[in-house]
Amino acid sequence: MMKLTDVRIEYLNNPIGIDLKKPRISWKIESSEKNVLQKAYRIEVNLGGRAVWDSGMRESDSSVLIAYAGQDLQPCSLYDVRVTVWDNQGHEASAEASFETGLSGGTNFQAKWITHGFAAEETACPVFVREFDVKKEIEKVRVYATSLGVYEIKMNGEKVGDTFFAPGWTNYNKRLQYQTYAVKELIPGTNKIEITVGNGWYKGIFGFSCTPNHYGERVAALAEIHIAYKDGSKEIIATDDSWQATTGSIRYSEIYMGETFDSTFETDASHAAKITCFDNGKLVAQESEPVRITRKLPAQALITSPKGERIIDFGQNLTGFVEFEATGHVGQKIIIRHAETLDKDGNFYPDTLRQAISVDTFICNGQVQTFTPHFTFHGFRYIAIEGLEEIDTGDFRACALHTDMEETGSFRTSNPLINQLQSNIQWGQRGNFLDIPTDCPQRDERLGWTGDAQVFAGTAAYNANVALFFTKWLRDLASEQTAEYGVPHVVPNILGDQEGAAAWSDAATVIPWVMYQTYGDLKILEDQYESMTGWVDYISARCGSSGLWQTGFQYGDWLALDKEESADRTGATDKYLVANAYYAYSTDIVRQTARILNKNEDAAKYDELYLRIKQAFNDEYITKTGRMVSETQTGCVLALHFDLADEKYKPRILESLTTNIANHKNHLSTGFVGTPYLCHVLTEQGEHELAGTLLLKEDYPSWLYAVKKGATTIWERWNSILPDGSFDESGMNSLNHYAYGSIGDWMYGKLAGIGLLELGYKKVSIKPQFIKGITWVEASFRSVYGEIRSVWSCENRKIRIEVKIPANTTAVIHLPEKAEPIEVGSGLHTFEYETATSLEKDRYSMDSTLQEIMDQPEAVELFNQYAPDMLNHPLIKMAYGFTISEVVANGTQESADLFNMVLDRLNAAEITV
Repeated sequence: MMKLTDVRIEYLNNPIGIDLKKPRISWKIESSEKNVLQKAYRIEVNLGGRAVWDSGMRESDSSVLIAYAGQDLQPCSLYDVRVTVWDNQGHEASAEASFETGLSGGTNFQAKWITHGFAAEETACPVFVREFDVKKEIEKVRVYATSLGVYEIKMNGEKVGDTFFAPGWTNYNKRLQYQTYAVKELIPGTNKIEITVGNGWYKGIFGFSCTPNHYGERVAALAEIHIAYKDGSKEIIATDDSWQATTGSIRYSEIYMGETFDSTFETDASHAAKITCFDNGKLVAQESEPVRITRKLPAQALITSPKGERIIDFGQNLTGFVEFEATGHVGQKIIIRHAETLDKDGNFYPDTLRQAISVDTFICNGQVQTFTPHFTFHGFRYIAIEGLEEIDTGDFRACALHTDMEETGSFRTSNPLINQLQSNIQWGQRGNFLDIPTDCPQRDERLGWTGDAQVFAGTAAYNANVALFFTKWLRDLASEQTAEYGVPHVVPNILGDQEGAAAWSDAATVIPWVMYQTYGDLKILEDQYESMTGWVDYISARCGSSGLWQTGFQYGDWLALDKEESADRTGATDKYLVANAYYAYSTDIVRQTARILNKNEDAAKYDELYLRIKQAFNDEYITKTGRMVSETQTGCVLALHFDLADEKYKPRILESLTTNIANHKNHLSTGFVGTPYLCHVLTEQGEHELAGTLLLKEDYPSWLYAVKKGATTIWERWNSILPDGSFDESGMNSLNHYAYGSIGDWMYGKLAGIGLLELGYKKVSIKPQFIKGITWVEASFRSVYGEIRSVWSCENRKIRIEVKIPANTTAVIHLPEKAEPIEVGSGLHTFEYETATSLEKDRYSMDSTLQEIMDQPEAVELFNQYAPDMLNHPLIKMAYGFTISEVVANGTQESADLFNMVLDRLNAAEITV
């Protein structure tokens, strides 16, 4: 039977505070039958039992983001939604949901902005207070609130809601979110509301220089309490100069520096709140999921370091803060310091935090207390505790904080190191998707770097539903963008005017395109189109007579390993080659977007521009024989992945890429730009086995090097911790920096084989591809249509494939070692068949040294038979330390074939034994 589930409005379950005029409705279909497709739907929307929209029965298979098309929505109103669906099997099913509108625009606030009159040097957070009476029976209470700063509301001493860091970080000069809360804490008689406001991003210490007041010098609050009584009457309690301003227990709070909470503090004398101004036309309703505590991790160990520090290890590097219970005497001070790691001797090591002190101080009142900070967060795995005589680890929990996105992806394999890598990727995303996509969550930075977000967007969209998260952030990106400077390097931009840079500023085009592909969300292209074209036009205006962008600052292949860092951090790839590769990539996206949006004149314009860029790229960066000007791994990867090289040049460029990898002992040397695409290019160009070799490398540089060193998140550098346990001391060494986690996109898409053929995974591709060293994979992805699952194993001479396809979609399955793809409908599909393939890792491989091979008599015999001159070469022993990949890298195809035969024979002999 069929059933309808998960009816959502704008990606959310029963949201309140929606301010969109035409919110979109989606649903999922579940069925025990196969090949189920939706034939028709009907959407009914009611307000107070009165119909405001009835779509009627529409013959359509659309079930994602259907726009409301009824009467104008009223502010502060609850709408009931009923969806009915008919499928191709003759079944009918219905489901219900609801949404509640907000104020329908910030200009509808009746409240006044209020601030305090404290001295500029006051560090305590202001608390705005109002008492009011409730004399009638209550039907419903809503609070609409925002602040300049970050705020927390208490009603009768209880926190309202479960969110943190509202109203979030936006470009305050253009946009500010307000939030809607359902309140149940009101009581008959006198009630007390308190709004505490911290500096947060608005006026707090932030940026590389750790300076305050980026947006203003004084925090402020705006709030309305809407009370609906059962007798039908209504009342609004709004911020104005009748409120009082005082301070409370939060004596100091800064995101970088930490928080001081004095529970012995008795409230200051209050004064009347002061009226202040802010343009309410800039207010928008909450756009993405809020920040919440999503999990609490117990302490794993209590450590006494060689220096005598008492340290708790939570076993996981994360973003958030510590919650703990304590019963201290009055005035007892408990100090919590934070660090990502210990040094090689086991001492507390906070140096990766740079100037971010990250110290929380709690002063006890003599009672049993539970302590947490309010307006700060830390990146940490370890805490050092001072001020407690006895420490019970059971009293401590690490609270992970991030934007509360639905987790949509899972990925497991037979290889525990890869499973830890996947965990590291996911934890890196959790830790850095805190309202904005930060680069890192721990040091004196935590900025919305566009480059990191751009390269990771594809992986992010597998792991979690990031549609609203990126929608909100992209609106700020567009608001910060100018014709003069292009797209900033960080969003929101507190670094001042900087000219746009390739791969970073291309977030303006790449991320909307990824969101459109993943969720089938046309609106994000419509909303961002001006920003997308604006970025390409910005580049075009800076091109010389060659038609290429070859001026200004560029990050290049940031932190690549093929250039000495002492020179700069841009890598060896020509930085303008990188810039023009992305110029072409963004133009390609824009021309496709123009066509999708029926902007035909623009489509023709950008078609022509794209072809000119591509030709100019070939003329400038590829010789007439197909040699890349920058024969780096990243140079070759960009030319191939972005389809820039002429077809006749691609074989040589691929050969240059594989040779380069071989000369690096089958290791990568890529930075932020090349790494996301490296394995994709290898797989797509027929070198999937080499891609697998790179993935499974365990020594430096590799993804698994960090795993073997105990990493629980992705590092900023391939060698953030050196082999001897010491640290990179460049002053830029985050242990939670997710860019290199972009390999996750390849793991889901190529190893598990989950890909899309039509928008939003309406038509799915399942094409798992094997690598030696992994004998099974289990992966799933919850698309907007439902769960897609790809499970495979290749063990004991048998291949088994299990595929789950959600209702109302179809799939094309490419079975390993089978020639013809299979088209299927929804349901569970299993396949099992014999194979001669073994995925157990061979003892001898291209990573083996020549010495290891020559130690085997059978190898010597084969070489004597097929290449006797090689063994007689006077320099042969000088090559004994080289890997086979290095030996054959610059040799002939015949020598490569010979070594492959030798390796096959040796491995076959191993199996026989």
